[in-house]
Amino acid sequence: MITTTLLLEKADRAIGSAQLLFSTGDYEGACNRAYYAMFDAAKAALLFVQPDSDLSVAKTHNGLIAAFGLQLVKTGLVDAVHGRNLDKGQTLRQLADYTGEQLTANDIEQMIDNAKLFYTAISSLIGIQQNL
Repeated sequence: MITTTLLLEKADRAIGSAQLLFSTGDYEGACNRAYYAMFDAAKAALLFVQPDSDLSVAKTHNGLIAAFGLQLVKTGLVDAVHGRNLDKGQTLRQLADYTGEQLTANDIEQMIDNAKLFYTAISSLIGIQQNL
């Protein structure tokens, strides 16, 4: 059974992977892992606010982002900047994964920083702190 703790552990590993990939110059891979860190943390947050949810809304990226906005941002549980960063992360990941468009080191470094802040905000909301 999926739990908030398991999802946050997965997000934490994805941040570590993003940092490692970035350090080797694999910006597309780093972008992917940073986005999925936010994606998994967002799923954890949704599960936290709706413990009986089956997370079927998270079957699509747009569905998860919309649900995150409605259930966490609009309710004031999470700052709006995190909703914007999740959305921006999806856009950058799609560019990196599907278009071959070159992303700059600065773009990816900012995305990794955003993923860390996102993870920290969700961990704080849920009451779990991990070491980044």
